[in-house]
Amino acid sequence: MSGPCAEHRRDPGACAGVRRDPGASAERTRLAWRRTGLSAAVVALLTVRPAFTPGAGPAEWLAAAASMVTWAGVVGIALHRGQDLRTRFPGPAPRAIRAYAVLVTALAVLGYGVVML
Repeated sequence: MSGPCAEHRRDPGACAGVRRDPGASAERTRLAWRRTGLSAAVVALLTVRPAFTPGAGPAEWLAAAASMVTWAGVVGIALHRGQDLRTRFPGPAPRAIRAYAVLVTALAVLGYGVVML
């Protein structure tokens, strides 16, 4: 069996003659990135909430700041990836996915830490 053709590297279904709708898959992926960003916003806002209580100290403010920075990173990656999906055929993005996973995990840990305070 020979290796993939040049077109196959860009579009895995090209060599097999499979007709695909790249618009639908790109749209679904873009919406998935957006949903994750929105759920991260909810976690970030819940993490920030204790910083605005009357007895809030430096720990609450640091947790709130870390949460907002992490959330901004999540949204920034999602927006960048959404633009990529609009302009070209959706391909793998291992760096973006890895960074997104690290930021979402960090946000979950921050949220857990605030709940346990």
